Amino acid sequence: MTTMKKLIPFLSFLYFSCNTGNLTIIAELPETLNEVSGIEQTPNSDVYWMINDHGNTPIIFGVNLSGEIQQRLIINTNNHDWEDLASDEEGNIYIGDFGNNHNKRKNLSILKISNKSLNSSKKIDAKTISFYYPEQTKFPPKHSERHFDCESFLFFKDSLFLFTKSRDHKNIGKTNLYKIPANEGHHKAQYISTFYTKGDIGSWVTSADINSSGNKVVLLTEKSILMFSNFKSSNFFTGTLTEIPFNFMSQNESVIFKNDSTLFITDEKSRKSEGNFYHLILE
Repeated sequence: MTTMKKLIPFLSFLYFSCNTGNLTIIAELPETLNEVSGIEQTPNSDVYWMINDHGNTPIIFGVNLSGEIQQRLIINTNNHDWEDLASDEEGNIYIGDFGNNHNKRKNLSILKISNKSLNSSKKIDAKTISFYYPEQTKFPPKHSERHFDCESFLFFKDSLFLFTKSRDHKNIGKTNLYKIPANEGHHKAQYISTFYTKGDIGSWVTSADINSSGNKVVLLTEKSILMFSNFKSSNFFTGTLTEIPFNFMSQNESVIFKNDSTLFITDEKSRKSEGNFYHLILE
């Protein structure tokens, strides 16, 4: 007869080794991160930084591959609607405080956290990179012009690139690409181009990342990964598109490259997802 001491580790092994479609579970995230909205890793570090979205405490959590929280960095600001994380070659972290569901925010910003602060036990002061969309003149605009929500961005060549979400239900797949400088100040977002996803809520872009070589960009949705390669300059949408569908629907919220052949993904805990840390092998 199998004892409980033998059975529990065996069941645990089955759970954390199981393959949920083509997403393999690495770990279950703790309740503290049940609204995870961003993930990032800085160079030469084994820590995976994660954040929760709007209404949560302004904390960046350092997590290991077992899903255990190793560090907590308290940022001396408010979490209006933190939606994604990015980092640069120097190991500085950027927090995208630009969630804008109702398209009426005027305080859109990205917070820059110095790499020298990542081991601090005190409250951390962030540099503020604020911005605005020049096409938006009303807050909120009429429903057919609500294209100014955002959950995704990345750092590339000294600039930050934002991928918007459309709240116009007749044009819900519209994703605009904008560029702003990665330094303090109040900036006008520069429109670059537009890409159309499949046009339903499950195809909203919720996170983005670029590989270390700077030649592949991935966008995350609930349904799939959209990967662009061979793009010209910073107009990523000119690249070759490869779509990798998921075998199940989940509230996917964040993605990063582990390397050129592997992605790490997290989803938010909800009725249709369990709040897990996954990896995906790119084909």
